[in-house]
Formats: sequence, C-alpha cells, structure tokens
Amino acid sequence: MTALLLGLGLGGFLALAVYGLNPPRPSLAESLARLGRPSAIPRPEPSSPGGEKWAYRWGRRGVPVLRACGLPTAKLRRDLLVAEVSVEQFLAEKAVAGLLGFLAPSVLSLLLWGLTGAGMDWQLSGVASLAFGAGLFFAPDLSVRATAARRRKELRHTLSVFLNLTVIALAGGAGVHQALADAGANPQGWAAAQLRRALTAAEVGRTNVWHELGGLGTRTGVRELVELAATISLAGSEGAKIRVSLEAKASAMRTRALTEADGVAQSATERMSLPVVVLFGGFLVFIGYPAMQNVLAGL
Repeated sequence: MTALLLGLGLGGFLALAVYGLNPPRPSLAESLARLGRPSAIPRPEPSSPGGEKWAYRWGRRGVPVLRACGLPTAKLRRDLLVAEVSVEQFLAEKAVAGLLGFLAPSVLSLLLWGLTGAGMDWQLSGVASLAFGAGLFFAPDLSVRATAARRRKELRHTLSVFLNLTVIALAGGAGVHQALADAGANPQGWAAAQLRRALTAAEVGRTNVWHELGGLGTRTGVRELVELAATISLAGSEGAKIRVSLEAKASAMRTRALTEADGVAQSATERMSLPVVVLFGGFLVFIGYPAMQNVLAGL
C-alpha cells in the first residue's frame, strides 16, 4: 500500500513537472481572436504622495529643505515625469535614505561597542557616515534615471512598431487618422498607452496629432517623436508625402535599433572573453606549478 501511494505521488509530481515545462499551446483560432481583439486604454493611476510608502511618512519633513536647495533639477524632473514618481515622494525618499546612511555607521559602532567593548573610533565613524549618507542620498536618483531610461527605450521601440503599422495601413488605402488609430490599437504596455493618449487628446481637442506626438516627445525626452513631428510638419498634409516621410522615419529607426542591438551583442561577446582568459590562466598555473616545483626542488 505504501509503495502504491509513493508511486502515485511520484507519478503525479512527474506529470505536473512535464505540464509545467511544456504547457499546452493555444489553438490558432484563439491566437487570431486575441490579436484581433481591441485592447482597452489603461488609465494612469493617480500618484498620491501620501498613500503611500513609509519613506514619505518618515521623510516628508525634509521635503521643504530639499526644495529650498534647488532639488530636483530640471533634468531630474523630466525623469520623474517619465517614471511617474511624484516630486514629494522622491524628495522624501532621498531624505530618508540620506539620514539612514548617515546614522547606520554610528549605530553599528555603538552595537559593536556594546557587544565587544571596542567599536570604531570617531574619525572612521564620521568618514563612514558621510560616505554612506552621500551614497544612499543619491540612490533614488539612480533608480529614477534607470526607470526613465528603460521607459524611453520602450517608447522608441513602440514608436518604431507604430510607424511600421501605420505605413502598412496607409499602403492598404486607409486614411491618415484611420491608419494611426489602427496602428495604436493593438500594442500593449506603458509606451503604447502614451501614444494612444496622444492620439485621443488630438481627437478630442481637434488638434494636430503630430503636434501632440511632438509634445509627448518633448515631455519624455524622446527626440525621435520631436523629429517625427517636425518632419511631418514640413511634409504637409498630403497622404502620399506623409507615407514617404513615415517610411523613411521607420526605416531609420529600424536601422538604429539593429545597430544598437549589434553593439550590445559585441559588448557581451567582449565581456565573455575575460572569463575564458582567466580560465586559461588558471589552467596554465595548474599545469605548470608541479613542473616548477620539481625544478625548484632539484636545485
């Protein structure tokens, strides 16, 4: 009986493992239906600085002080806008991070003194407090800049897909506005939501859609959108000229994306050569050490 239960348990575990490694694929009809289904435009969640993280509750008293020091800078404000982080929350996190980094070495020194009776001297503790405080004070900047850079890259990639779909729709005989609406319906993600929001703003406000996309590029710091708006403004309002301009811009973005991907691949290849060199050096040491030891022992 025990062997039977163990066999059933092992068989069930193996079946679940195989199912997890090889899940059933959806049918072709389901995949086509999912591609043809229009996607809903996600609404941006309101950023409430109070609701909040513990960092804001602890560091909000330091926000006026940091504002008086001129923080954040104009470039950092643009990154905060792209990362969708409020200024108050960001400054509160900087204040808390800097304070924790400044107090951490002193607290550690006190703990060591209480446990062992010998802690760090005050000079070393002061230098460590300044170093850790400065390092953690700028840690939120790095996080925001990394998020903004990732989103700008996503926006460039989505814009390239958006332009390619628009050119295909224009080649099929659709009008400019219909081609833009069809191209922005299927892509997903934050960048696609930004493009759809710009299209919706142009439709509701009865403004030029290319000016809205240019404004999006100005706010996010993506110069490809600004260049696209300037190019279309020079091309005029004729569908043929717009199609030629969009084809040229899409081709240029594809070429740039391929060049960047090739550069990343080359960089990864060069980084992989270092472990090979270290491994080869270790192999030479492993082979040559006994021979050198024998030679030195014979002397």
